[in-house]
Amino acid sequence: MFMLGAIVTWMGGKYFGLNYWVMLLLAPLVVGAIGVVIERLLLRHLYQLDHLYGLLLTFGLTLFIEGVLRSIYGSSGLPFSTPELLTGATDLGFMMLPNYRAWVVFASLSVCFATWYVIEKTKLGSYLRAGTENPKLVQAFGINFPLMMTLTYAFGVGLAAFSGVLAAPIIQISPLMGSNLIIVVFAVVVIGGMGSILGSILTGLGLGLIEGLTKVFYPEASNTVVFAIMAIVLLFRPAGLFGREK
Repeated sequence: MFMLGAIVTWMGGKYFGLNYWVMLLLAPLVVGAIGVVIERLLLRHLYQLDHLYGLLLTFGLTLFIEGVLRSIYGSSGLPFSTPELLTGATDLGFMMLPNYRAWVVFASLSVCFATWYVIEKTKLGSYLRAGTENPKLVQAFGINFPLMMTLTYAFGVGLAAFSGVLAAPIIQISPLMGSNLIIVVFAVVVIGGMGSILGSILTGLGLGLIEGLTKVFYPEASNTVVFAIMAIVLLFRPAGLFGREK
């Protein structure tokens, strides 16, 4: 879905002449609608089964979508220009920070913490958290939990697409651009702790900084440092840094 967000952004510019700012809003909506279809037609039938089946289904769907788009657009990469408003760089004294990279950091943190606030601090979030623990009880209070699940999945898919739009001007858009992220995202969730939104946010930010610094000082270890940290965390805290022990 990260990749689809970037592809839809490219298609909007290529075929419809839509600029980056329009696609920043439109691409998450388009991909979110795709998420609604996936949840309604496929995932909904697996909720009563082991979570492994959902993992296998979505991974298979990932391979299918990648294969279809690679047959259409190839795998060499599609360029997408940085919006004119965010070109150039700012001198921080100790480094030159590209303006677009600064925007990505600001937008990412804003969306992440807004999501955390909604889930942890609002009534809607309390309904969602209660429903994941006991959906039948939540429905007994008149809440349409199946609809809530569909919209939650669509929102998550939309967030992935939003990140794809942010990444489009930084890396070349390719049907394979999401493959390398799957294992890293898995590591972030494991280290942060399953079920902890704030844990995933802080862990993702921290690991990104660690990986970036490793590329500067010891590039050979940049591809493995995340997994080394994951192994150490699992040894001493299997539930993750912010997860709750059962």
